[in-house]
Amino acid sequence: MTSETIPLGGSRFEVNGEVLVGLPSGAAWWPATRTLIVADMHFEKGSSFARRGSLLPPFDTSATLSRLEADVAALAPARVISLGDAFHDPFGPERLEPGARARLAALQSGREWLWIDGNHDAATVAEIGGERASEAAIGALVFRHEPAPGDTLAAIGELAGHLHPAARVRVASGSVRRHCFATDGRRAILPAYGSLAGGLDLAAPAFAGLFAAERLVAHLLGDARVHAMPARAIVGFGISRDGTGRRRASR
Repeated sequence: MTSETIPLGGSRFEVNGEVLVGLPSGAAWWPATRTLIVADMHFEKGSSFARRGSLLPPFDTSATLSRLEADVAALAPARVISLGDAFHDPFGPERLEPGARARLAALQSGREWLWIDGNHDAATVAEIGGERASEAAIGALVFRHEPAPGDTLAAIGELAGHLHPAARVRVASGSVRRHCFATDGRRAILPAYGSLAGGLDLAAPAFAGLFAAERLVAHLLGDARVHAMPARAIVGFGISRDGTGRRRASR
């Protein structure tokens, strides 16, 4: 696959001049550097809930690893970056079953692997391979877990996670809600990659001020492709009819 190829079903977008592709899996592909980027995998979320007495199906780590294995097999990345909250709690690595640990080690073999610390897993001490950092700058892009405040220089070139973006958009038959990539060309926030991770609507207060509303595009994850939708199609986001102003979003 050449650096110009858009993977099947992907949606192209730019951040600070760098071309990225949002994939149906929820990962982002940076073709110029052969880097695969994922956010909020939340490995061992099911076992974390079980420790507190709330039983969830214990298959989330395996399902998320399967998705990651498929992306790695398709793209053969030279580098993988996890944008934080790879594990649902700091003790998640200790609960990894031997088979899951072996699968993770196989994914890491022969490539760079960078774990960005998240709010759920920053205190992780168990050895999980790869390198760790609170954030990283590579070329024109900056990789961190939590988005920087909206109107700051720190937001330029940012790829972040944490907020689990989702959007409900208007379609001919009514509306549909999906996890999504959110970007205005200055920064992008990636959807949660984990099989048990939820999504927060872009119209929610947590996203206020993070994007230039008139340039925001939500790249919705479909079953086999990613669909780019302008801000005016997002239910509750509040773009005026001329597309240049943001009304008060519904809450």
